[in-house]
Amino acid sequence: MAIITFMSDFGTTDHYVAAVKARILSTLPSQLIVDISHQIQHFNIAHGSFVLGNVFREFPPGTIHLIAVHATGGLGEPYIAIKLEGHYFIGTDNGLLGLISEQEPEEIVILGKTEAEKALARLTTFPARDLMAPAAALLAQGAPLSALGEPTPYFNRMLPRKPRLSRQLIAGHVIHIDHFGNLVTNVRKDEFEQLVSDKFLIKLGREQITKIHKTYNLVDAGDLFAVFNSLGLLEIGIHSGHAGELLGMEYDSAILVHIPATDEEAGALMGIRQRGIRRTL
Repeated sequence: MAIITFMSDFGTTDHYVAAVKARILSTLPSQLIVDISHQIQHFNIAHGSFVLGNVFREFPPGTIHLIAVHATGGLGEPYIAIKLEGHYFIGTDNGLLGLISEQEPEEIVILGKTEAEKALARLTTFPARDLMAPAAALLAQGAPLSALGEPTPYFNRMLPRKPRLSRQLIAGHVIHIDHFGNLVTNVRKDEFEQLVSDKFLIKLGREQITKIHKTYNLVDAGDLFAVFNSLGLLEIGIHSGHAGELLGMEYDSAILVHIPATDEEAGALMGIRQRGIRRTL
């Protein structure tokens, strides 16, 4: 039997998560349900797509992912199921599922096969329990995606923000702030290494960094560090501190990597660094 994962912005203080699981388990008492997270920021599809997009491939092909982030969606947004990269995803067509992969889905359906199911989709205030959970249970029992609803060629596809690259500058952004306050950026290691040969200056707000560290603990407590994390993305943090709060950075804040073309430019960049104000944390 396929694994079902569950991710939501429901939190853990209400009954919502348990109610969705109960609907699945009432049909499949031995079903394995793996929680990805229920602390996704309310209605934040960027946060949800980052978490889901960086973990779903760790599960076996055929895994069913139930996604209830901004689950009631906007006006006219249907509830859908898609097959993508060999995995199944059930959620609201609010743009989240369109951000988790650059590949095209193999199949897309709008949930609701019968007239009663279509009416429920229009009226329910709890789609994760009433529509998505039964759909996940059907897939877990081996039903094809076509058994869940009518096929459609379209779904809400958004383009993720990508860094601007030149020989002298990588202009990136913060795309996630994790539980530790570290700033995950969209600056990729392979692109960085193609453009940067030796000297560089990373600027974020009033702070500068001139070194990439191998791990998180190679600086003293209170000092800035920059690493390429397990996702191959540039991550900036403060050892034993919350970089987002202490540096005043947030989602979409700019991260600039200056690449000097000459030794003179490199010296000028180092001069900027020396004149910079170092925070006491």
